[in-house]
Amino acid sequence: MNNTSSPETRTGAESRMAEKLQARIANHSFRKLIPADHSLIDFCSNDYLGLARCEYLLNDVEAEWKQLREAKSIQLIGSGGSRLLAGDSVYATDLEKEFAEFYKAESFLIFNSGYSANLALFSTLPRRGDTIIFDDLVHASVRDGIHMSYAKSRSFSHNNLEELEELLKKSPGELFVAAEAVYSMDGDKCPLEEMIELCEKYNASLILDEAHSTGLYGENGEGIAVEKGLQDRIFARLLTFGKAAGCHGAGVAGSKILRDYLVNYARPFIYTTSLPVHDLLVMRCAVKSLAKKQELRKQLFSFVDYFRKKALEYPGIKLIPSDTPIQGILIGGNEQTRRVAEICRENKFDLRAVLSPTVAEGQERLRVIIHGFNHPMEIDELLRVIASAI
Repeated sequence: MNNTSSPETRTGAESRMAEKLQARIANHSFRKLIPADHSLIDFCSNDYLGLARCEYLLNDVEAEWKQLREAKSIQLIGSGGSRLLAGDSVYATDLEKEFAEFYKAESFLIFNSGYSANLALFSTLPRRGDTIIFDDLVHASVRDGIHMSYAKSRSFSHNNLEELEELLKKSPGELFVAAEAVYSMDGDKCPLEEMIELCEKYNASLILDEAHSTGLYGENGEGIAVEKGLQDRIFARLLTFGKAAGCHGAGVAGSKILRDYLVNYARPFIYTTSLPVHDLLVMRCAVKSLAKKQELRKQLFSFVDYFRKKALEYPGIKLIPSDTPIQGILIGGNEQTRRVAEICRENKFDLRAVLSPTVAEGQERLRVIIHGFNHPMEIDELLRVIASAI
């Protein structure tokens, strides 16, 4: 059955939606779902270390699940409700204690995703009369949480500490600063030490999103804050498991007061069905695996260096400055950027075009993700294809 409505039978809402969709088609920014094609060479996914495809991790998950089943510790496939109703478990609370120790925090609270964790932090903590000051390249989930808050908000130019300080000087109420350890589109880092010093100077609470640094930095993959020994000077850290850890879910690391406050007041936590134990088990096994991947992390960053050095051999390739696995190649224009990405796919390379309005007009780029399982020969050929297509 064809459920697509004709123009004559559309409701007013459908007509407005159709007009907006047509506008996206016209400016080459229309989004559509593309099923993952695992026959392509992966320069697209956030599975930086390959844990999502790791047979050893799968075996660990199956073995631990079997132990729980044989011990009759698991009675339900699902969780049964939100954690404040029927969905809490001893496994969840024990895992949070384990994660608090691993990420060197007083407390840890698990969320279903990084998106819901950011919604919780920014919609719950600032009150009316407070101010949220955020880097203008923070993730959409941070912005959505800010929009749900009653607080005022101000942005500063990306990584501009002078602008940040001016806003800290003149903004009213309790001050909250939002930044990312590694930015998801440009792949660069925030000036973390200097930002912490400014927050301490003006008594502001720093909320650091470590989504793209979890698993990649620190001796055991604890993130940039722990690697630099700065975790105790940060009000809240968002850690995710859907990227380098290769699974799903997220958590907030901070004080016990912060955890208790979120449990009592964060609507994205209170009114969400909790993750079932099997999902928690996968997260636990993944974090254990991260601690064993020191050599793979070194290999990954050697590939990042290799990619950037080889790219310099092609004058037409414009790299965005980054020393992380997120590498951006500026193309410009939605149509041209999408065309180059399609040529890459035709040559068996899986990567994505990042188009406006996701990035600013004129900043459209290819987002190339380097992985620990990629090979230098694959990097060579990918750059050759891109250079010939530009």
